[in-house]
Amino acid sequence: MIKVVFVCHGNICRSPMAEYLFKYYVFNKGTSDKFIIDSMATSTEEIGNGVHMGTRQILDKFNIDYSRHKSIQIKSTDYDKYDFIIAMDRNNIYNLKRIFLDKDNKVHLFLEYAGINRDISDPWYTGNFDDTYRDIKLGIEAFYKYLIKNGYLN
Repeated sequence: MIKVVFVCHGNICRSPMAEYLFKYYVFNKGTSDKFIIDSMATSTEEIGNGVHMGTRQILDKFNIDYSRHKSIQIKSTDYDKYDFIIAMDRNNIYNLKRIFLDKDNKVHLFLEYAGINRDISDPWYTGNFDDTYRDIKLGIEAFYKYLIKNGYLN
């Protein structure tokens, strides 16, 4: 099993968008049985809240069910549960490294997999969920190719 957790500040916009779109992507590739895919927050601000309306609108376009999503915060004990801890921006990485020591180099900026050294903008502040969707889609495709290239998927 390949265990992946997507992380953003509140776990209501970017990280759940990445979680549910990646689940949809691997389902369509016929490989969903090879994955455990989650999303979490670095902060406590949105704990217990569902998906933001802007993210819901993106997921609704694909008929992706997100109804059971509730924001949760990542804990130090989660480090050992995941193979990949994928952050949406550098602030998330900074906060993750305050929660745990990344001794196995599991924490990465999402767009690194696409060869792009930049953050995925937080639509909570920008209001632009379409740009966030395009970046997440790019990250998903690149991450999946990375997994194939590096022997995680046969």
